[in-house]
Amino acid sequence: MRAAEMFAKGATQADVAREFGVSRPTALEWHRKWADGGKKALRAGRPGRPPLLDASDMVKVLKALRAGPQANGFPTEMWTLTRVAEVIETVTGVTYHPGHVWYILRDMGWSRQRPARRAIERDDAAIDAWVKNRWPAVKKTPDAGRPGSASRTRAGSASSPR
Repeated sequence: MRAAEMFAKGATQADVAREFGVSRPTALEWHRKWADGGKKALRAGRPGRPPLLDASDMVKVLKALRAGPQANGFPTEMWTLTRVAEVIETVTGVTYHPGHVWYILRDMGWSRQRPARRAIERDDAAIDAWVKNRWPAVKKTPDAGRPGSASRTRAGSASSPR
């Protein structure tokens, strides 16, 4: 914005380049933008590459994701980044690396969640009964009646007199 003010006061591109410590081609670009659109044209845009998906594409992707994984042809009801990347490609024709898909999901308001790791066949009552009744019998414990040993080769060596 200060460069635009300098241009308005008649400063040259070389003056602006020196003042702000930028190259002359950069000052030239700023001058062209200022000459074409004034101060507003010099506002900073979005950094980096422009997104490959526009707003209408994002709506299509969101609709497909809300339908669920099985509605999109996957065997289970769990989304993975790879699956989401496949859906994005199917719906929009744009290919993303699965590692980048997370950024798209986050921008859409989705959060990372992990499924509970429990088997459908799990029987909590049977597990509790096994822990209470069977585990004590199979658990290895040192004999309470024997003295412990500091030696790996000779039991009871720690208690032997000198």
